[in-house]
Amino acid sequence: MVVDLDHFFIARAKTGNWAAVRYCFANPVAAILDQRRIFDRGDVGVLSRLLSHLLIAGVLVPLFALESVAVAILTGVVLYVHVVCDVAWDLRRLRQETDPIAESERGSAGNGL
Repeated sequence: MVVDLDHFFIARAKTGNWAAVRYCFANPVAAILDQRRIFDRGDVGVLSRLLSHLLIAGVLVPLFALESVAVAILTGVVLYVHVVCDVAWDLRRLRQETDPIAESERGSAGNGL
């Protein structure tokens, strides 16, 4: 969750308002249990989000390495796994959006029986 604070800045830049931040302050449980309700479609964007994560990793890891190589490695690993999970999630959503019938059929017939 803390890794994704950049989403609020991206949404602010795209929408011109802090509605997502206000929503989280008004509904703090949503920030943990139902994050899909925080942003409207297009507020953040797939490529903007991934680029932001990569830029953060590119700055934080070398910066942390100046103080502690172990912390830099841990930060790099966490951010790497986070970006991989984001890409996997985006691919899954893209597949569902482009072919929802085939996706539901694969789910029911995925065991090959």
